[in-house]
Amino acid sequence: MDAAHPIWRSAPMRDAIARSDPGAMIRLARRAADLTQSQLGAAVDYTAASISRMERGKQPLRDVILLRRVAAALGIPPQLLGIAPRHERAMPYPNAAPLAFDATTLAAEPIGEEGEDPVRRRNLLAGLAGVTLSTALSPAPAAARPSLSGLEDLLLYRQTGTLPGPDPAPAAVTAAVDASRRDFGACRYTRLARALPSRIALAQALGAQGAAEQSAAAVAELYNTATRLCIKLGEDGLAAVTADRALTAALGGTDALTVAEAHRMVSSAWRRQGHLTRATEVAVRAAQQLAADRTAPQAERLSVQGDLYATAAYTAAKQGDRHTAHALIAEAEGTAERLGRDSTLHGSVFGPSQVILHQISICHLLGDAGQAIEHARRVDAVRLPTTERQARYWIDVARAFDQWGKPDRCYRALLAAEHAAPQEVRRGAVRDMTKGLMRHDRTLPGVRAFATRVGALT
Repeated sequence: MDAAHPIWRSAPMRDAIARSDPGAMIRLARRAADLTQSQLGAAVDYTAASISRMERGKQPLRDVILLRRVAAALGIPPQLLGIAPRHERAMPYPNAAPLAFDATTLAAEPIGEEGEDPVRRRNLLAGLAGVTLSTALSPAPAAARPSLSGLEDLLLYRQTGTLPGPDPAPAAVTAAVDASRRDFGACRYTRLARALPSRIALAQALGAQGAAEQSAAAVAELYNTATRLCIKLGEDGLAAVTADRALTAALGGTDALTVAEAHRMVSSAWRRQGHLTRATEVAVRAAQQLAADRTAPQAERLSVQGDLYATAAYTAAKQGDRHTAHALIAEAEGTAERLGRDSTLHGSVFGPSQVILHQISICHLLGDAGQAIEHARRVDAVRLPTTERQARYWIDVARAFDQWGKPDRCYRALLAAEHAAPQEVRRGAVRDMTKGLMRHDRTLPGVRAFATRVGALT
């Protein structure tokens, strides 16, 4: 069990630790892991009936090997079950299933050395609950929201501060573009917001050195990244400006892929402004134009083209146009099949798993929460290509469970998103869901602390 999991801060778990009740600890940890008694039994080579007796205190817990297996399967510190932790790195039990957030557990149903002096053991465990856990598991404060003031100054006044060097080199500009892509993919939004203005200025300065086409392409890609960042932070007005700057710069170059990606950002900005029909049209038209272009490598062309169709499908679903949404996501799926794999090209992530992510979002928008979860089961979140996509997956899963009326699973998905990318859960959609979860604070241990961390209580 991850030390940051809210179950450790819950009153029932603290009470179970203070009472030295390993059965209660196992039951609480199992439910937090969203495992049934049968699933836990299979993981530790035990029967469900025996697990039930263990949790109810009807079976003495003297089998140290079994207790170690249970501790490994649920991530419980061994000392809480009355067994000494191993000093060497123990090999995990072959069938153990460590507590983790993955698609395979989403639908699961709810979710001491013999002879040791009981008074000493109870005092030891109470101390562990009151000191060690309170220190290690204290709620983290809400992270400060990334500031876009530097980007605003660049757009309004061309104020960027000091450039990294007097003579911008093509290699330095390429490095700036790549660093911005990595920052966004890793959800390092604060760092990205600080760095973007000087990186854009560096790319612009390259044009004055005679490299007009490379400068235009780099400026466009950096403004595309800026648009993604603005959308993440809910700055829709600023996103419209950066998307326009990206398209203007892209049209000044010769790279069809950069132009197409800039059109996708324009489509996203229009969608955020509520112009859904126009947003769909922009993305579809850009995909069609790119399909007819043969100047770009096929893999990159398919990647950007498929992402355009997926974006258009999402926008159509947001408009409630079920037929168009399904037709466009089918086009994206066909493109992904031709591509054959997930890839990150020109700052765009696309492939078979990315189509599924869009299908989850589309089903949620169309009110098909159950179908959204069925799509989610097909995704291995750990294999998604970037941290941003992993966090986005879990947030979309949380939305589907919220729509389905399953607050416990919604909460677990949000915790998984936070684990993947703490800055990603500062978004408005997460705060809104969390406010709704506050109605269940008595049955969702730690939800109030989570709400504090994501800024839902401010």
